[in-house]
Amino acid sequence: MEGTKPVNKKLAAAMSGGAVLVLALSGCSSDDGNKELDDWAKLVCDALPAQDAKVDAANDAIKKAATDDNAPANVQKTDSKAFQDMSDAYKALAQAVQTAGAPPGVDDGEKKQQDAVTALNGLSTSYAGLKKQVDTLDTKDQAKFADGLQDIATQLGKLSQSGNAALKNLEQGDVKNAMAQQESCQKVATSSSGSAATS
Repeated sequence: MEGTKPVNKKLAAAMSGGAVLVLALSGCSSDDGNKELDDWAKLVCDALPAQDAKVDAANDAIKKAATDDNAPANVQKTDSKAFQDMSDAYKALAQAVQTAGAPPGVDDGEKKQQDAVTALNGLSTSYAGLKKQVDTLDTKDQAKFADGLQDIATQLGKLSQSGNAALKNLEQGDVKNAMAQQESCQKVATSSSGSAATS
């Protein structure tokens, strides 16, 4: 019996693309200083580091559980907490974007904002769903447990790919420039650049 180790590694590999806010802040270009937009960007950016750190910690926990020769019950417990943390992080980000309102002076700003909120809330719900799924896996049967993890790894891969689409849509043009000026967004971009380079 090959056990769950290879599947754990698949789960870890799926996680590596899941960096939440791979803010495309390369080359912080200067804008002309739209104060309203800068204030909006600060509201959103200030919420990012704590949630990004939470997602990173959850990713790391899943990877660590996957590389150790870990008992299924331990993997289940670690993954369950990690998925809950990720669900909470995306929910908090959705609230931050909702609270900030539509980016001022941006074409379709309200639609882009709502799309981002909907996408982030959707991710929160999806990770909560993965938590429920991992909680119901049979840890006493390694083969069944491995099959269940395989299914979760597949869903995780899809989630991590879809995760950034609406945020990227929100984060364009003047909005991108305004966010790039914010120290809190720069921190997230710098911390993500290592892991994001491969995703």
